[in-house]
Amino acid sequence: MTDHHDLAPGDGGLPAWDSALVVVAHPDDESFGLGGVIDALIRAGTEVTVLCLTAGEASTLGSSDDNGTPADLAAVRAAELDDAARRLGVRTSILRKHPDGGLTDRIPELVEDVTRVVDEVRPDGLVVFGLGGGVTGHPDHEAASRAAMEVAAAASLPVLEWCLPRQVAEVLNTEFGAAFTGFDTAELPITVRVDRDRQRRAIDAHVSQAVPGSVLWRRLELLGDREHLRLTRPRTSSPSSRGSRGGPLLP
Repeated sequence: MTDHHDLAPGDGGLPAWDSALVVVAHPDDESFGLGGVIDALIRAGTEVTVLCLTAGEASTLGSSDDNGTPADLAAVRAAELDDAARRLGVRTSILRKHPDGGLTDRIPELVEDVTRVVDEVRPDGLVVFGLGGGVTGHPDHEAASRAAMEVAAAASLPVLEWCLPRQVAEVLNTEFGAAFTGFDTAELPITVRVDRDRQRRAIDAHVSQAVPGSVLWRRLELLGDREHLRLTRPRTSSPSSRGSRGGPLLP
């Protein structure tokens, strides 16, 4: 385990971690969102573990097969996650089955799950969707990241937040009526050049979700071979300064 209090930047400005824990809400978040970053970390020598907090059973995609027969979407997406993780080259993927769409009301349970995995894996840092909307505006993404931040604060671990530049978010919101959160580039000091090949192979594993015309493809087009991040060092907040969900006070 690296001394995470004094980390030199690795390739592309990434922290030089021996190991990292990626915390996401749904199967496919690790590929659709963080696939390029995960690949860059692995190429830089970081061993990556993925913790996914739901089975994604509430998706409106993939709920039936080509013949209209209802599918066990939770089982389908769990298998897709395993396949995508292998394609990305992560050490292991761990699936928890909190209710898809209901993470906002389960922060204490999420914190317990993330804490257990941190204690087991002993990562040098965590990787999450950026706070302030969870990148996509999905409440589950924000809740997963907030729980990870709370654990990181308690464990004195840094957190690498994946974010979108404001101009990319604005284009996606205009074209798709989406709710992406964007930041000024000055707020995203880490810009990483990524190779999308392994990410695209992982995306292909999520057959039920990677549909033509998805906002995913437009986002990848707009980002090109760059991803934008910030390194956060959460600190534990006092009870009076915590939000209603108990999230950490950020620097």
